[in-house]
Amino acid sequence: MSTAGVDAGAHGRPHAARAGTVAAVDLGATSGRVIAARVSSNELSMRQLARFPNDPVRLADGLHWDLPGLYRGVLGGLRAAFAAGPVASIGIDSWAVDYALMRGERMLGLPFHYRDERTQAGVDAVHARVPFAELYRRNGLQFLPFNTLYQLAAEPTALLEAADTALLIPDLIAFQLTGARVAERTNASTTGLLGVRTGAWDEELIARLGIHRGLMPELVDPGAEIGPLRAGLAAELGATASTRVVAVGSHDTASAVVGVPMSPGAAYISCGTWGLVGVELDAPVTSDAAREANFTNEGGVDGRIRFLRNVMGLWILSETVRQWEREDGSPVDLPALLAAAEAVTTSPAVFDVDDARFMPPGDMPARIAEWYREHGVPVPASRAELARSIVESLAEAFAGTVRAAAELSGTEVRTVHLVGGGSQNALLCRAVADRLGMPVLAGPVEATAIGNVLVQARAAGFLAGDLETLRALVARIMPPVRYEPGGRAGALCDTGPR
Repeated sequence: MSTAGVDAGAHGRPHAARAGTVAAVDLGATSGRVIAARVSSNELSMRQLARFPNDPVRLADGLHWDLPGLYRGVLGGLRAAFAAGPVASIGIDSWAVDYALMRGERMLGLPFHYRDERTQAGVDAVHARVPFAELYRRNGLQFLPFNTLYQLAAEPTALLEAADTALLIPDLIAFQLTGARVAERTNASTTGLLGVRTGAWDEELIARLGIHRGLMPELVDPGAEIGPLRAGLAAELGATASTRVVAVGSHDTASAVVGVPMSPGAAYISCGTWGLVGVELDAPVTSDAAREANFTNEGGVDGRIRFLRNVMGLWILSETVRQWEREDGSPVDLPALLAAAEAVTTSPAVFDVDDARFMPPGDMPARIAEWYREHGVPVPASRAELARSIVESLAEAFAGTVRAAAELSGTEVRTVHLVGGGSQNALLCRAVADRLGMPVLAGPVEATAIGNVLVQARAAGFLAGDLETLRALVARIMPPVRYEPGGRAGALCDTGPR
């Protein structure tokens, strides 16, 4: 993966710019990567140095993340980054809500996976103390049964009492690298324990839920220095003494939104395992209507608000493909499957992608068929038809969520930016454009890593300016592909989003 470009400046001559290299650790729900990026006001070039699987492990007590395996992958990627030359800083992003309980330097067990079934007891316990309507006014978060406050409420009391800190996944990796215990604010906003208007820990709520206040580390903002690498680790990796770990938008969606080449009047869809669909605001929306529509107000970089709703994303398609591969004993050719899906001439019936049955791993085609039968709808007869139904159902959910975000926030949406892995799915991009009747601007694929890199580069002085300035660099160097409603082919935006 490599992208590069030059800004000729107002008078047609290239600018002189201070350039440097940063390393982005980007941990997703199915894989992790380490990317080295060289950045200046005229350049954004990225190279993937390592990619490693993120396979959860099922133990006797439930589904967990394999943190040791992830950490080994991170170290291998960083070692490759330092071998290639000086690295100014390291930034870490990952999925939200999950955490490790710590006592001193030790993890008190592997972090649970948010898809583990344990959380319902936590939901009941929290809502018995604080009704959801009040929670929403305080934290602004949509109801998701795996939000951190529900997970903490599901922990054994003895384990909580034994812990001295709870570290979210990116903060946990940063702790392993530096020894510093912090909570990056955009990710902390997904815990349900941060005040939606103050951006600080909600002390009263924490006390009412019976959570030990000491579990919550000091909050830091994107761009803040977390610390240098541990001395022994720096030597092991071949790092220089000047390399620092820097906080970025450590919730991967916060970084992804930074990497969206946002145009005025735009909504965004960050589409990977999940589809995060919404608009960027300056202030939260905590109305009853927003709560009833299950929209969330999460912290963004530079104090922005990500007003969005989680929609089940490509998880449904990828889990469907995994089931077919288990049945066939061989890989499924995804491009061929999507081409066959596009060739389907019958109008596919859509299903509710947010039905709770689609959350856990397992036989996704059987669950989809079950949904259709329950609703008296014919089950797709072939794999191509089922794949088409999945894509159209995702597009229907995305389009409906864009409309709701616009209405609830009072935003006039004229275009939609679709970034992440889903931006490579032309069938999906066209389906969203058709349902909304407005252009979809697809890309960049690597929006999350780009946002991670841009925040680090600004902190290091390789870039300057607000989010709009950073996004203008992305638009120049990585122009999105434009899908018009009713169109069949995407066209490269030669002047960026419009």
